Amino acid sequence: MKRRSVTSYDVARLAGVSQSAVSRCFSPKGSISAKTREKVLAAARQLGYRPNTIARSLITRSSRTVAVVVSQLDNPFYALTLARASRTFQSEGYHLLLFLVSADGDTTDVMSEILQSQAEGILMLAASLTTPFAQECVDRSIPVVMINRTVDFTGVSQVSSDNYHGGYWAGSYLVSQGHRRMAFINGLVSSSTGAYRRRGFLDALLSQGFSCWAEEYGEYHFDKAREATRRLFTKQPYPDAVFAANDHMAIAAVETLRAEFGLRIPEDVSVIGFDDTPLAAWPSYQLTTVRQPVEDMVAAAAELLLGQMREGKLSPVQRILPVVPILRGSVRQRG
Repeated sequence: MKRRSVTSYDVARLAGVSQSAVSRCFSPKGSISAKTREKVLAAARQLGYRPNTIARSLITRSSRTVAVVVSQLDNPFYALTLARASRTFQSEGYHLLLFLVSADGDTTDVMSEILQSQAEGILMLAASLTTPFAQECVDRSIPVVMINRTVDFTGVSQVSSDNYHGGYWAGSYLVSQGHRRMAFINGLVSSSTGAYRRRGFLDALLSQGFSCWAEEYGEYHFDKAREATRRLFTKQPYPDAVFAANDHMAIAAVETLRAEFGLRIPEDVSVIGFDDTPLAAWPSYQLTTVRQPVEDMVAAAAELLLGQMREGKLSPVQRILPVVPILRGSVRQRG
């Protein structure tokens, strides 16, 4: 014989409280006294009660879920961003639904799945937003916030760091330290972040009377960045400095230059990254880089998404947060 499921009414009877008190106890931000909460939780433990989130969502017509779209979990920056976002939304009582898209960030293949998930909002990390998908979200009044990506569509919110000035600083700093053959390892052709970092880098070189010595694409991928590094160093004279569009690729460049070309960092080649992931500070790399404010970016994105979900209306904005140069030991200093 199938055992009857324990309900919130059973917990209420045992605890000697109302069913609404039980509901508030297990609801995020629910208003309930500490004494009543203790009684409810004790009764729930005794009965083995677990709140039915699906049933609650049917009653409240709120799924309490956020769809998170990501393409590059092997990139430490996005793994870190995802961890920060998870903690933030879970503290507000929201569940995260993770959707993985192709390496180029194209959401076309999962668009219908995301829309069918009944998520109340969408957080996009390292993923591209197509115009049809964006328009569909607007038509359904589903708020969308993009982190570290920008698109030419006014219906979605966007939070990014100041990629242009981060790239500008990298170019200016390399010139100031006496470098003359400066190469660039870009990410994806379709990436707005890479485009802004590239533009800033090239503008900085141009302002000092220089141009980019060579450029390759590493697609924000470790192995692809190693291949890009090999192409940059196929013939002499080699670049005397490499700016990579993120730390993941910069570290790939360092490993390749050391292991395959026998070059020293920074004596023979200087390397600058972008992000300031934990790996950048490791003693074996000591990577000079541009720090993105991950905590602030996630906090801003969460504030925007939560606000729009609670209000039930779209109010898209764009925020650009400042970056900070981090000087370590991977750039040769002017003597």
